[in-house]
Amino acid sequence: MKIAIYGKQFGKLFYERCTNLFNHLDEQKIDFCIYAPFYNFLTQTAGIHPKTDKLFHNHHDLPESDLMFSIGGDGTFLDAVTMIRNKKIPMAGINSGRLGFLADISMEELPKALDDILNKRFRVKQLDLLKLVTEIPDFGDFRCALNELAIQKRDGSSMITIHTYLNDEFLTSYWADGLIVATPTGSTAYSLSVGGPILHPSSQDFVITPIAPHNLTVRPLVVPNDVELKLKVEGRGGTYLASLDSRSCILDEETELIIRKAGFSVSVIEPEGHTFYSTLRSKLMWGADKRN
Repeated sequence: MKIAIYGKQFGKLFYERCTNLFNHLDEQKIDFCIYAPFYNFLTQTAGIHPKTDKLFHNHHDLPESDLMFSIGGDGTFLDAVTMIRNKKIPMAGINSGRLGFLADISMEELPKALDDILNKRFRVKQLDLLKLVTEIPDFGDFRCALNELAIQKRDGSSMITIHTYLNDEFLTSYWADGLIVATPTGSTAYSLSVGGPILHPSSQDFVITPIAPHNLTVRPLVVPNDVELKLKVEGRGGTYLASLDSRSCILDEETELIIRKAGFSVSVIEPEGHTFYSTLRSKLMWGADKRN
């Protein structure tokens, strides 16, 4: 089995767990490679010395692998997607800290989950992405997002107006602080925090969620993900902030954004005992009310 490992910096509480992870991979004689900046952090800061000399720096030199471990939080997982892209390498998210929907293997679960994964006791689910069709140089050659595309007003400027079209048919003009177009995966992220609905991961939809809309009757809208969305922004500042997951840039209001479903999906490992519904219970504390 060949494993690629992607990660970022993490706190000292995870040092021992991470050391045990690499020791276990070595004991099982697993062939693995590591993202070069993460390897530098492990060896120079954390004092962890994985027994490998195989490193990768980007998507282009990522070797063929049977799976990838993302070590960190959900932001790290989203960055790992930019490494894998359409290579169909299944991903497992190992959480080195707090709450994580994508990095859902906790520190406490890690020993058992690692054994289950190495012995192929898991399921693989496919998660859809959205694609920003508009060519934005700051986003490089990968303009896809697993969670969402979000546009927002800048700093303390007044609200912006986002004229929204579905398959070239006018929907409405959102007068708000911003707008989120989220995938089912992203429905439990930024969109949820501003009042959007939770979508099942296998639903073939986008959710359009305004951020602090001026009109209280304007609500989130779920639409099929086979539509093309076009967004035109107006505002007093002349610019706005656009973000694809954790990557962001400032755009002129003349820049129209066109969004479609991406032509590929991401393969994500679901360990034994993990389901979408169990994640809702554990991460959002559903049913944890003592009155239940």
